[in-house]
Amino acid sequence: MTLTELRYIVAVARERHFGRAAEACFVSQPTLSVAVKKLEEELDVKLFERGSNEISVTPLGEDIVRQAQAVLEQAQAIKEIAKRGKDPLAGALRLGVIYTIGPYLLPDLVRSCIEHVPQMPLMLQENFTVKLLEMLRAGELDCAILAEPFIDSNLAIAPLYDEPFLVAVPRSHHLATRQAIGAEELKRETMLLLGTGHCFRDHVLEVCPEFARFSSDADGIRKSFEGSSLETIKHMVAAGMGVTVVPSLSVPKEPHPHLVYIPFEEPAPTRRVVLAWRRSFTRYEAIAALRNAIYACPLDGVQRLSD
Repeated sequence: MTLTELRYIVAVARERHFGRAAEACFVSQPTLSVAVKKLEEELDVKLFERGSNEISVTPLGEDIVRQAQAVLEQAQAIKEIAKRGKDPLAGALRLGVIYTIGPYLLPDLVRSCIEHVPQMPLMLQENFTVKLLEMLRAGELDCAILAEPFIDSNLAIAPLYDEPFLVAVPRSHHLATRQAIGAEELKRETMLLLGTGHCFRDHVLEVCPEFARFSSDADGIRKSFEGSSLETIKHMVAAGMGVTVVPSLSVPKEPHPHLVYIPFEEPAPTRRVVLAWRRSFTRYEAIAALRNAIYACPLDGVQRLSD
C-alpha cells in the first residue's frame, strides 16, 4: 500500500469517474485503474462499484477512503512540520476562492503576498463553495475564502469582512438617479441572477425571495435571466436587459458609461466573508500571514473584521 494509491482512491471517490480522477492526479487512466485494482486485491475488498455511467463507493469503501484521507493529511503534516522547522512560511499555500470573490480580491491579494511573504506563493483554485469544501476536506486545499453560511463544523473559521450589496441598473433606468433603493422596489424589476451553484445567488434570493421562481429547471425566456458570472450579468444590465445585485468589491473604482451602482436603504443586506481551514492544518503562521495580506488589500466599501 502506498500513499499514491491512497491518493488515487480518494480522487475516484470524489470524482465518481476514473477518467476525471486520473486527470486530477495527472496520470493516465490505465495507470490509475491498475493501481486501484492492485489496492483492492491487496486489501481483498471491493472499494468501488463500476456502473455504465458512474462509479459508486461501496459502504466499506467509504470507510477506507475516509481513513485514506486522514493518512494523506497526516503525511502532509509531516512535511509541513519539517518545513516549519526551517521557515514556517516557506512553501506554497493552496488557497481556494469562490467565483464571486476571486476576480475582485485576488489581484490585490497576490500582489500583497508577493510583497509581504514572497517565500509563500499562492496556488489558487476558483470554484463553487460545495466543491471547495470537498477539496478542503480531502486535503487538496489548505484554506479557502468563502461567504457564509455554509455547513462544515470541522473547519476552523476566521472572519475577514462584511461586504454590503449594491443594486446595478442601466444608466438610463428610472432608478439610476436614486441615492438609495429599498429591496421591495426590486419586485417590479426584471432581475438578472447568477446560475444555480453560486452562493451569491442564494444571498440575492434572501434579499428578493420573489425571484426564486427563476429556477434552474425553468424553461423558455426565464432561463435567460441567469448568467454564469457577475461580469456577464453586468454586461446584460448595461445592455438594458434588467437590473441585478452585486457585492461591493465587484464595483469598479471608475464610473461605468452604461451602469450605475446604487446602495440599498439601511439596513443594507451584506454577506460575511471568512477564511476557512482544517483544524488539523499545522501551518498556523501561514494562515496568519494570509489574513494580514488580505487586510493589506484596499477592500473598499467593506467592514473589516477580526476575531
